[in-house]
Amino acid sequence: MHNLTPGQKATRTKTITDEMIRTFAELSDDTNPVHLDDAYAATTRFGKRIAHGMIAASLISAALANDLPGPGTVYLSQSLQFKAPVYPGDTVTAIIEVKSVREDKPIATLITTCINQDNVTVIEGEAIVLFSK
Repeated sequence: MHNLTPGQKATRTKTITDEMIRTFAELSDDTNPVHLDDAYAATTRFGKRIAHGMIAASLISAALANDLPGPGTVYLSQSLQFKAPVYPGDTVTAIIEVKSVREDKPIATLITTCINQDNVTVIEGEAIVLFSK
């Protein structure tokens, strides 16, 4: 039996590189110039290129799958609110916290947050997952 309890936390940290952004653009077909073109991005509200929001969000998925609840975890849902941009070179930490666990099924609700190296929240959300017992 899996011993998930409210308040349990896990984190996963990664630095977002230009190579990651370009690879993600190729994999996803999201070639928005705000992610890829320095000259274009300089004219936007961000003043420079930003990473795709889903790159930072993918750290949440990695933390769920590898750390808490861990291997065998499958998403049922994930809400995401993008609070601040992530720039190339930023270090993002995904924080997973168990909010609740169903008594009748191996389903957990988790608070999902991503912060950057300056402790600025870049993503807030909530995941519901099916986990392995």
